[in-house]
Amino acid sequence: MNRFLFATMIAGIILSSCSPKKRNQESNAGANPFFSECTTPYGVPPFDNIKTEHYKPAFDQGLADHKKEIEAIVNNQEKPTFENTILALDNSGLLLGRVSKVFFNLVSADGTEEMHQIEEEYAPILTKHEDEICMNEKLFTRVKAVYDERANLGLGTEENRLIEKYYRNFVRGGTSLSSEDKARVMKLNEEIVGLTTKFAKNLLSENNRFQLVVTDEKELAGLPESSVSAAAASAKDKGKEGSWIFTLDKPSWIPFMQFADNRTLREKMYKAYINKGNNNDDLDNKVILEKIVQLRAEKARIMGYKNWAEFIISDNMAKTPEAANALIGQVAGATIPYVKKEATELQKIINQSRAGFKLEPWDWWYYTEKLRKERYSLDEAALRPYFSLESTQEGMFQLCNKLWDLQFEKLTGLPVYNQEAITYAVKDGDGSLLGIMYFDFHPRATKRGGAWMDNIREECYVDGKRQVPVIVNICNFTRPVGDTPALLSIDEAETMFHEFGHALHGLLTQCKYRGTSGTSVPSDFVELPSQIMENWVLEPEMLKLYAKHYQTGEIIPDSLVQKIQATRAFNQGFITMELIASSALDMDWHMVSGSEKREAVSFEKESMKKLGLTKEIEPRYSSWYFNHIFGSDPGYSAGYYAYTWSAVLDADAYQAFVESKNIFDKGVAAKFRKYVLEKGDSDDPAKLYREFRGKNALPDAYLKRKGFVHSEAQ
Repeated sequence: MNRFLFATMIAGIILSSCSPKKRNQESNAGANPFFSECTTPYGVPPFDNIKTEHYKPAFDQGLADHKKEIEAIVNNQEKPTFENTILALDNSGLLLGRVSKVFFNLVSADGTEEMHQIEEEYAPILTKHEDEICMNEKLFTRVKAVYDERANLGLGTEENRLIEKYYRNFVRGGTSLSSEDKARVMKLNEEIVGLTTKFAKNLLSENNRFQLVVTDEKELAGLPESSVSAAAASAKDKGKEGSWIFTLDKPSWIPFMQFADNRTLREKMYKAYINKGNNNDDLDNKVILEKIVQLRAEKARIMGYKNWAEFIISDNMAKTPEAANALIGQVAGATIPYVKKEATELQKIINQSRAGFKLEPWDWWYYTEKLRKERYSLDEAALRPYFSLESTQEGMFQLCNKLWDLQFEKLTGLPVYNQEAITYAVKDGDGSLLGIMYFDFHPRATKRGGAWMDNIREECYVDGKRQVPVIVNICNFTRPVGDTPALLSIDEAETMFHEFGHALHGLLTQCKYRGTSGTSVPSDFVELPSQIMENWVLEPEMLKLYAKHYQTGEIIPDSLVQKIQATRAFNQGFITMELIASSALDMDWHMVSGSEKREAVSFEKESMKKLGLTKEIEPRYSSWYFNHIFGSDPGYSAGYYAYTWSAVLDADAYQAFVESKNIFDKGVAAKFRKYVLEKGDSDDPAKLYREFRGKNALPDAYLKRKGFVHSEAQ
């Protein structure tokens, strides 16, 4: 999921997409839609009226308004209270939140070069603005007064949680530092945000720059027709009709790695992907990330922590880097024997073919498919016809209806930021509106890679009435070609369910305040609602609901369902190891405590050697294209372990359905909704999980799901 870079709780700008009232703006604002009362259905942003030139005036006015609101809180002569200080902060920055939410969502999903230039210009400005709030001593004095008195105020759990979050974030923002250290931290934050913005921009440019142009049809041997057709359509779009173009977008890259017989081209595609940002040219990211690491380490030391990992994780469920590393080590230890076994099996296939070479990383995907077909008579390409995008989405909706009685109404006529975006109203079982959803499924040059969820408007209560959220799910799935709809891989189907799990966290939340709403939870808890959804994707009962052949409507046959079940633990050594390797790499980078420079390539090699990663596998994200921690989504810096931490939670949570002997058990689903999906960050996540499950989560269910041996609970 994507964590909005600047809309932090401290700045108080996680607010409504539309203005609640008319504003009298200066003459140069013109007909800027950010300055007018919103008249769109459901109060969604008027995307059809928003132009690039509207952003800068809206940012400027939003910053000015927010500064005045902060000054009003600071200069309030009344005794600090929850209402006039904490709630006032939570409700400040209306315009700034509006433009920020729209702009930063669009710059990732449909960003033009002009928008990226605005991002580079305003990223440091917004960071400085946030720092000025965090380091405002008079403001902190008021917050601290409420914090110190909180036990005597007779407030509820959510109010106390909000007070504690604001107090903690002011402290973590540097308000208690000396004047000299405050100035240095502000400078560091400005430099870091400039570097992360540059990192992400380089990565998008690098991804768009590479094309593998095939002119000889013989070089397409082994590729499924869907992949060939998509490559032909891509070539036609780029004015190279009669050839085939493959790109580094996952829907193009993955099938090529899985099925292309031409090993030389597989190697070329593989190396192009893993060397994004590592080509010693104008888009190289190594020096950028090395500098980011240095600056973060320095900031952590100023803040009183040993390193960036300690600073970040102290605010998460794990609490310490040692706890995160213990989980990483435990999972790696359980995984390595399976990786070695898988590599041996793949080498055996290579030897049987008399190919005469040793297994390399660009061979793994290809020979895994050979082994899958040999062992289980299952070709993943043969599954795609049963997983059209439309039927998979409908299956996801059916699941939510079975669990929580949710209803989904496709909307037409709503303004959209791109014509490929699809809109839905999501309603509860009683017909009440829960929120509005935007789905955006396919790759394009203006969209960054990956998949994520974000909010354009957060859920909260305004004047006693629930403000419905506006949520986006952005993906990069296989495109339809000609008369053939988008046919998804299993991985893409799981990704769809995953991102919608994040959306449910934002849609179903029932929190009073913006600072506690929805996905504003620790990063090692936020993946629980998303990852638990993946458990249903391949369950036999679930497959029978939605896996239907796109041409005949035939429900997936039992023979294929049985093969799918037989392969659920297949290749899990590889899948788990590349993920845990990235988690270890992230932790190693962010446990650096000195100011000396680390050279990225050698540092990564040493990190992977220490982990025990075999040469046939690369981490899922190498340092120079690790966007989660160095680019547009830096909320996961020293936090990529969160996917595994949350996987332990989601495997244990799903066991509640398994134990009930009904994977659609409404009673279990209702408890999960009550204690996880609705609560946001209104209470301690560990406590909320225990209230749902009745116990703490242990790794047993996770390791069992992977097909690994049981390990002692940590």
